[in-house]
Amino acid sequence: MTDVNVQTKGVKMPAIAVLVKHVPDTWSEKSLEPDFTLQREGVDEVLDEVNEFAVEQALRLKEQLEGSEVVAVTVGPERSTEALRRAIAMGCDRAILVADDAIAGADVLGTTWVLTNALNTIEDLQLIVCGSGSSDGAMGAIPGLLSEYRQVPALTYCVESSIGGNTLSAKRVTNAGVTELSASLPAILSVTDKAAAPRFPNFKSLAAAKKAEIPTLTLADLGVEPTQVGLNYSATVVQNAEVHPPREQGEMIYDHGQGAAAIADYLEQENLI
Repeated sequence: MTDVNVQTKGVKMPAIAVLVKHVPDTWSEKSLEPDFTLQREGVDEVLDEVNEFAVEQALRLKEQLEGSEVVAVTVGPERSTEALRRAIAMGCDRAILVADDAIAGADVLGTTWVLTNALNTIEDLQLIVCGSGSSDGAMGAIPGLLSEYRQVPALTYCVESSIGGNTLSAKRVTNAGVTELSASLPAILSVTDKAAAPRFPNFKSLAAAKKAEIPTLTLADLGVEPTQVGLNYSATVVQNAEVHPPREQGEMIYDHGQGAAAIADYLEQENLI
């Protein structure tokens, strides 16, 4: 009997990239460094919760995009591999980390520029899935910026999505109502925490994720100049920050026939009318 070695190298398979981020735990106490960047050392960090919804959506769409793979991608320090391993444990096929000291402190423009160059390393990329906004930055600008950088459509703030042929369809739910969206692939999709609940990885997948090899790319690998990213070259700068004062108990007004007058007096006193 002759052994047959099937070579898959060079065969393109459509890819779905899901963007994830390693962030301070939502319940951890947060503080700023002197340069107004978020203090991260010694803080418990996890895969951002909304990214779990993005991973779930990407895995569901993989079933509809025949022969595709799901690649988790992040930009951050070396410890960000923990977020990538969580994504792999959930079902992603592989992961890519971009880590370079020159990226530290980059604003959303610089971070997105690094991301789009990292995404360029993925062959036949048909779809980019991400959360609607990170819990540590809450800007929600990356989907739109990626759309501009890559010149592909973005369907944002979605709760459902599907792929049919070469078309991505999605449903956006806001206070204004429900909007049905569609775009031709390649495209970008951002989802909220109202999307399908993320699956919980089992012990076997968690163990396999710990052993997974995760390549690390630098700016040089991506052809990105250090002067294009990083805190010192950011287009946006935080000039001042103050700790939000603790919330005080409001004044209680009991209506014994003079409630309306008391409220009007209070509003006038606070210069609210």
